[in-house]
Amino acid sequence: MREDMLTIGAFAKACRLSPKALRLYDELDLLKPGRVDPDTGYRYYAVAQLEQARLVAWLRRLGMPLARIRQVCALRPADAAREIRAYWARVETETAARRDLAEFLVEELSAVSASVSVSRKDTTMLELRYCAHSDRGLVRPANQDTAYAGSRLLAVADGFGPTGHPASSAAIDALRVLDTPEAPTGNVLNLLDDAVRGATDAVRDAVDGDGEDAGTTLTALLWTGSRLALVHIGDSRAYVLRGGGLFRITDDHTVVQSMIDEGRLTPEEAATHPQRMLLLKALTPTATPDLRLQDAEPGDRYLLCSDGLSRVVPDGQIRDLLTSAPTPDTAVHALTAAANEAGGPDNISCVVADVVDRTAT
Repeated sequence: MREDMLTIGAFAKACRLSPKALRLYDELDLLKPGRVDPDTGYRYYAVAQLEQARLVAWLRRLGMPLARIRQVCALRPADAAREIRAYWARVETETAARRDLAEFLVEELSAVSASVSVSRKDTTMLELRYCAHSDRGLVRPANQDTAYAGSRLLAVADGFGPTGHPASSAAIDALRVLDTPEAPTGNVLNLLDDAVRGATDAVRDAVDGDGEDAGTTLTALLWTGSRLALVHIGDSRAYVLRGGGLFRITDDHTVVQSMIDEGRLTPEEAATHPQRMLLLKALTPTATPDLRLQDAEPGDRYLLCSDGLSRVVPDGQIRDLLTSAPTPDTAVHALTAAANEAGGPDNISCVVADVVDRTAT
């Protein structure tokens, strides 16, 4: 055996990959041995292969799939570094979504166990004051958005495609059962999950025949009496105005947002990117919406809006308009007017709701 060759056992020890893993990577053409003995079939590896093998080992420790590792290993170091950064950004995004769901479950179950105690934020104390408004804008021939506000449910759906309006209407109509005297009771996570399943089925029926060319986003808040349960999928948004600051509580499910998260694009570049309106997820049976619980405080003002507002009106201006408007009604009309003044290139839907303490009025 040449001095620059290692047995599979020695190579495995040096690169911290098991012989079993090395045999698998050979079969997958990910890490081929330097030489295979024609008589025994025994594998030998060149010392020069250690660097690539160690990279494979580290990437496996990151949890990177083998197919993506093969792509990374074929790149130049600078390009490989960018690919690893992009992969890890995606992992962090997915982990954050699972973390939110875990927190949702912990808070919901903790609230059930503590239901016998009475706090300042009991359901007899807080309520919502709300208004919803939807506008065609100045360019689109029809309004495909649907907006809804009620004592328990706030929702915005942004339809797209030939049957976009039936899709958005169907989604909201399916959720409205949560805002009726006949609304089911129980764990809020289960209630939302059931309602979204119903909305997904309703959208599928509404766009029957149009396939992937039509559908809708959905962003909704369900009022529990002291908190708001959020369900979100697509690029409509939810914000909270609290203490003079405006905070976005949803993440856009778009191609450009994923590129921003992965470090491939800056927010400034995203504003003019040709794929800035391309969705990664919409309300379909195979897509999983984001779920989270949002603690409510007296004085909070919530905004749900379609991208017809957020794409043309900067967050700073949205904050100023929400701060200066005395009521939800004046707020939604001021926001709509601002979007139209910015050109109104898309349909504009806004829902604004204030959390108020009934004992203080």
